[in-house]
Amino acid sequence: MEMFWGIIICNVTFICAAFIVNENNADMLLAGYNTMSKKEKESFDLKKYLVFFKKFFIKLAIYTSLIFLTFYIAFDETTAFIAYFISALLPMPYVIYKGYKFKIKK
Repeated sequence: MEMFWGIIICNVTFICAAFIVNENNADMLLAGYNTMSKKEKESFDLKKYLVFFKKFFIKLAIYTSLIFLTFYIAFDETTAFIAYFISALLPMPYVIYKGYKFKIKK
């Protein structure tokens, strides 16, 4: 049962990240953006990135939950947790890579 609570807390955190980060607080909450210079921030399409960011984390919460439940039904709790862990970590390089496309080239 503790495993389910851990998964729920993690997925709620993903969904909260999707809805909490916005244009007003990206300077403080968005890793990478908060360390950019003013010039770099001006050449970054924050609005489009935040749309991508929101969709990404909502989908991450949904798909990792489905993967966990599928593996839990098909196998056991430990295997389901490992599948969840892997499915939550694998897309992270993708979000970093795709984030670069929001830099406006001059």
